[in-house]
Amino acid sequence: MENETKLTAGAMVTFAIAVSALVILPYVQVRDVKPPEGLKPYTSAELRGRASYIANGCVYCHSQQPRSESFAPDAKRGWGRASVPGDYFYDKPHLLGSMRTGPDLFNIGVRQPSKDWHLGHLYQPRAYVPGSIMPSYPYLFDIKDQAEPGEEPLKLPSGHTPAGKVVVPTPEALDLVKYLQALKRNYPVLPPEPHEAAGAKTSSASPAPRPTPAS
Repeated sequence: MENETKLTAGAMVTFAIAVSALVILPYVQVRDVKPPEGLKPYTSAELRGRASYIANGCVYCHSQQPRSESFAPDAKRGWGRASVPGDYFYDKPHLLGSMRTGPDLFNIGVRQPSKDWHLGHLYQPRAYVPGSIMPSYPYLFDIKDQAEPGEEPLKLPSGHTPAGKVVVPTPEALDLVKYLQALKRNYPVLPPEPHEAAGAKTSSASPAPRPTPAS
């Protein structure tokens, strides 16, 4: 009976420590975080695209959390600055990701802003990145004899359009691309350093003439 009591007490203490370290302390650290000035809420189309991003499993192969230079050369890879908590203010749930089978997408809207590129890359990744292991998503597109009014067929590289057909993106594909284009975290996360007025005036003013010594 005594051993059972010790085991139960030990389990409860271990659970309390784990909850404190993994839930309570992180919540205390980020509960008052505000969105950076340059971060905008997602539009309805971007939110639909985000849901498609989750449904199609993009988060399993792509992270959205560039690390600092002390941990990894993510900035040298062109993935942008290290992320901060405020970058994810409008993300529910957060899509940090834990795998990098593909590149980090935290700033893909900056690195690749082209709508045509994203649509074509979703339809056939290897047409744009030879050797890519990313799966294609043909079910996000319709193959037709001709486009209907208001539709924009894909502008695919030579040899990738079915003969005599056109490839038209579905609304889901268009929303997904809008979400990818919205991934732009290139705004400053810290306010600019203040300039001392006195110092600015001193540097901009002309030096006073030196008195001529008496002869």
